Amino acid sequence: MQDVNKWIRLEQVQAISDLVKWLFIGCLIGMLTGTSSAVLLVALDWATGLRESYHEALLLLPMGGLLSGLIYHYLGKSVEAGNNLLLEEIHNPQNIIPLRMAILVLIGTTISHLCGASVGREGTAVQMGTALVDRLTPILRLNRIDRRIVLMAGISGGFAAVFGTPLAGMVFGLEVLAVGRFRYEGLFPCAIAAIVGDRITLAWGLHHQVYQIPIVPELTIFRLLAAIVAGAIFGLTAMVFATLTHRIGDYFKAKISYPPLRPFLGGILVLGAIQLVGTTKYIGLGIPSIVSAFHAQLPPWDFAAKLGFTTLSLGAGFKGGEVTPLFYIGATLGNAIAPILALPAPLLAGMGFAGVFAGAANTPLAGTLMAIELFGVPTGIYATIACVVSYLCSGHAGIYRSQRVSLSKYTGVKDRELDVST
Repeated sequence: MQDVNKWIRLEQVQAISDLVKWLFIGCLIGMLTGTSSAVLLVALDWATGLRESYHEALLLLPMGGLLSGLIYHYLGKSVEAGNNLLLEEIHNPQNIIPLRMAILVLIGTTISHLCGASVGREGTAVQMGTALVDRLTPILRLNRIDRRIVLMAGISGGFAAVFGTPLAGMVFGLEVLAVGRFRYEGLFPCAIAAIVGDRITLAWGLHHQVYQIPIVPELTIFRLLAAIVAGAIFGLTAMVFATLTHRIGDYFKAKISYPPLRPFLGGILVLGAIQLVGTTKYIGLGIPSIVSAFHAQLPPWDFAAKLGFTTLSLGAGFKGGEVTPLFYIGATLGNAIAPILALPAPLLAGMGFAGVFAGAANTPLAGTLMAIELFGVPTGIYATIACVVSYLCSGHAGIYRSQRVSLSKYTGVKDRELDVST
C-alpha cells in the first residue's frame, strides 16, 4: 500500500510539472498564433475592402493567380502542401517547418482575396501560426513527442484565433489528425493555446462576426428526424466538396505541367464564371451572404454556386482556406432546405454552417462546439445531430489528404477494407 501511495504522489508531482511546462509553452503558442491571426485578419479586411471599392481588381484575377503561382514555384516548393504538410509533420516529425511558409501563405492568400478568388482563411491562419510556433522546437530543445504536441497546439491556436472559437479550436487541433482517434496527450496545451490565441487576437482590437438564431424550438420526434435528414444532406454536400476539390486539383496537375499556369488558367475560368452569373456574391469569404442566411430567404442555388466557385479556386491552386467557404455553403444550404423541413431557417442555417464543415473536415466534435460558441447553448442538440450525421454521411475522404483513418466510421466496415482515395 505504501508503494502505491508513493507512486500516486509521484504521479501528481509529474502532473504538476507537466502543467507548468505546458502552461508556459501554450501561452507562447497562443501569443504567436493570436498575433499572426490578427495580422491575417487585418490583411484580408484590407484586400476585401480594396476589391469592393475597385471592381476592376477582379480583372487582375488571372495575373494574381500567376503571381501567386510563381512565388510558390520558385520560393515555396517545400511548403506548398500547406495544411497537409503540417499533418504529415505531426504524424511523422522530420524537419522544422520553414518560416517562409508563414510569409508566403499570407502573401498568397492576400492576393487571392484582393483579386476575387473564392477561398477562406483558416488554412492560412493555421499555417502561419504553426510555422511560427515550430521556431520553439530548437529554442526549447523539444523532443519529437513534445514537438508533435506543439504543432497540434499551433493548429488549435490558429483556428481559435481566426474564428473566435477557443473550444472548437482546442478540439480541432486534436481531432483533425486522424478519423477515429482523439489525441488526448495534447489536450491541455491545445486548450491553453486556443484560449490565449483567441484572447490575443481580441486584444489587438480584432472582432468576429456575430450570428443570431432567435428561436430554437423544443426537440420533438419529428424535429429529430428532420435534423437527421438535414445532417445527411450536409454530409453528402461535404463529400461532394472534398471530392470535387481534389479531382479538379488532380486534373489541373495532369493537364498543366508548369504549376504557375494552373492558377492563371483558373483565374480566367473564375473570372468568366463571375461574368456568367452576373454577381460577385460567390467570391471571397462571402460573410455578408452567410449573415443573410440567418435573416432572409436566399436563392436556393447559392450553396451550389459557392461550392463551384470554391472548388475551382482551390483546385486551380489559389491560396487560402476551405472552412469559411464551407460555412457559406452550409448556411445557405440550410436556408434553402428550410421550407422543406419543419425547422426554422436561422436554425437550419446554423446547423448547416457547422454540419458541412464537420463532414468535410471529419471533425464532428469541433463542429458541435463551434456551433455552441457562435450560436448559443440552446442550439447544441440540433448542432450535435447535424454534425454527427454529416460526419457519418460524408465518407472517409475529406478536405485534408494527409488526414489518416485510424478507425472506420461504421461498425460494419473493417479498417483494412477502407478505400479513402479521392
